Amino acid sequence: MTDDPAPGPAPEAAEAPETAEAPELPGLRASIEAILLVVDEPVTEMTLAQLLERPRGEVAATLRELAAEYTEQGRGFDLREVAGGWRFYTRDVCAPVVERFVTDGQQARLTQAALETLAVVAYRQPVSRARVSAIRGVNSDGVIRTLTLRGLIETAGQDPESQAHLYRTTGYFLERLGLRDLDELPELAPYLPDDLPDEIVEDT
Repeated sequence: MTDDPAPGPAPEAAEAPETAEAPELPGLRASIEAILLVVDEPVTEMTLAQLLERPRGEVAATLRELAAEYTEQGRGFDLREVAGGWRFYTRDVCAPVVERFVTDGQQARLTQAALETLAVVAYRQPVSRARVSAIRGVNSDGVIRTLTLRGLIETAGQDPESQAHLYRTTGYFLERLGLRDLDELPELAPYLPDDLPDEIVEDT
């Protein structure tokens, strides 16, 4: 009688294919803070709830917790509920420091972004912030606030259709450029790049 052959090694189980793990989403508090840092107008609780797929009540409670926490810690900013939504603002007691930062060095040269924005307002006035941003291709709200605080531009009523605030240059702007009126602004066409799209040239 022959011996049974010794059993060979058991076949290895096929390895399961690797699956890409979904990135872990940040917590509710971090998500809310990240959104509020980039908005340019108050965002509603409903909008945040829909975006983050969380109950509105939970979002509302978290917003109030964050606002209370910032106040308790004496942060330089606070979270306010205004115009039906929430937005970050610099704290009132920090206003003198912020104003000094924005207006310090009035004789200093303007940044490239400020010069671009000022040029758009000068040649397209009265013009809304949205229109300025569309022409420049970037959000210009912060630059417009800086130019307003420096006295170079000012509000000029509202657009009758969109109700958006309109902006124009000031007398101080003419004074700084040595112009008697806007008619003395140089022709813009010679300074435009040769490869600028025709629609932008026509609009300008």
